[in-house]
Amino acid sequence: MTDFQKLHTAAIGKYEMCKNDPFRFFMRSIVAGLYLGLATILSYTLAVLLIEHHVIVAKIAFAGAFGIGLVIIVLLGSELFTGNCFTSMFSVYHGDLKFVDIIPMWIICYVGNFVGIALVCFLFIKSGVNHDAMNQYLANVVSGKLNFDWLQLLIKGILCNFIVCAAAFVGMKLKEEIAKTIIMMIIVMTFVLPGFEHSIANMGTFSMAFTALGTSISWAGVWLHMVLSTLGNIIGGSIMLALPIYLMNRPEK
Repeated sequence: MTDFQKLHTAAIGKYEMCKNDPFRFFMRSIVAGLYLGLATILSYTLAVLLIEHHVIVAKIAFAGAFGIGLVIIVLLGSELFTGNCFTSMFSVYHGDLKFVDIIPMWIICYVGNFVGIALVCFLFIKSGVNHDAMNQYLANVVSGKLNFDWLQLLIKGILCNFIVCAAAFVGMKLKEEIAKTIIMMIIVMTFVLPGFEHSIANMGTFSMAFTALGTSISWAGVWLHMVLSTLGNIIGGSIMLALPIYLMNRPEK
C-alpha cells in the first residue's frame, strides 16, 4: 500500500467512524487525551525534580519524556486532534470530502482530547505530589505562556504541529516498534525543547495550573492563546505538511 493509500484510507476511516458512531470516536478522543496526560505527568515531574539542580538538564528531560504520549497514542490507537488535522485533509485534497465535512470530526476530537487530558491533570494536582515545587513551576510556566506576541505564538503553533505530524507519519511507516518509539520521541523532542505550542498539551498545562493556583494568577489572554495555538496547529498539520505530502504522493489522473 502506498503512502497516499495509507493516509487516504485512514482519513476516510476516521470520517466514517465519526459519522456512523460518534460516541465511539469521542471515546477514542478522550483516551488520546488520557494518554497525553500521562506524558504530561512524567514531563512535569521530571522538570520539577531537576530544575533546582540544573535548569538545562530539566528542560531536556521535560522535552525528552513528552514524546511518550504520542508513542502510546500511535501504538495503542486513539484520536488526537493535531494528528487528525494532518490525516483527514488527504480526503479533502483528493476531492472525496469537503472541508466542512471534517469540521464536526475535528470539534468532537478537540473536545474529547480536552476531557481526557484535563481529567488526568486535575487528578495529578489533587494527588498533592511535589505540591509546593509543582505550584511554583506551573506559575512560572503559565506566566511565560500568557506573555506572548500573537504572531510568534501562531508560528510556534504551526511549527509544533508540522513536527508532531511528521512524527506521526513516521509512526505510520515504520514497522519495528522499538525504532518507531525512538524516532517519534526524538522528533517530538524537536518541538518541545524550543517551546513550540501544542494546543492539546496546553489544555493539560492550563488545567494543572488552574487546579493548583486558581485565581491567584492572572488568566488574561488564555482564550486568545488557545485560539492562536490551535489555529497554528491546524495550519502546520493540514497545510504545511499534509499538502506537500499529498501533492508528491497523489496518484496520477
